[in-house]
Amino acid sequence: MLELLNIPEERKAVLIGREGRIKREIEKKTRTKIRVREDIEIQGEPLDLIKAKEIIRAIGRGFSPNQALKLLDEGFQLSVISLRGDSPRKMKRLLARVIGKGGLARKKIGELTGCSISVYGKTISLIGTWEEIERATKAINDILGGAPHSHVYRNLMMGRQSI
Repeated sequence: MLELLNIPEERKAVLIGREGRIKREIEKKTRTKIRVREDIEIQGEPLDLIKAKEIIRAIGRGFSPNQALKLLDEGFQLSVISLRGDSPRKMKRLLARVIGKGGLARKKIGELTGCSISVYGKTISLIGTWEEIERATKAINDILGGAPHSHVYRNLMMGRQSI
């Protein structure tokens, strides 16, 4: 079976890695064959294709290969939140709220939920378990909706203690 996938041009080098190491590692761990051209061609068995495709999508959304390879674990998944701003200025403001000063908000949400978070282009992507992603998505949506960061962190900490 053959699958085509498109990722940003500047992320293709990350997918390939130094001397093709990352691409070969993904191929080996997913039992697929990957060709990086204008589109990314993935060839293999259906279930192997799904894993390889998610890993490549994660790299395309700004994750490091090490973070993306977490998706080999059945318990982890990728979630992508696409932002739709009225204007480039509003989009920039929304992304800045999620990132926070010096990356603090993104880091804090990641620590409190256990998710890896990447802000790239017009997307916010998450890698984690279903529960972690659910909690992080709610926190991110609250921040995008204008909730104070301190309120969001407090809710995450309270939720973590009840688990």
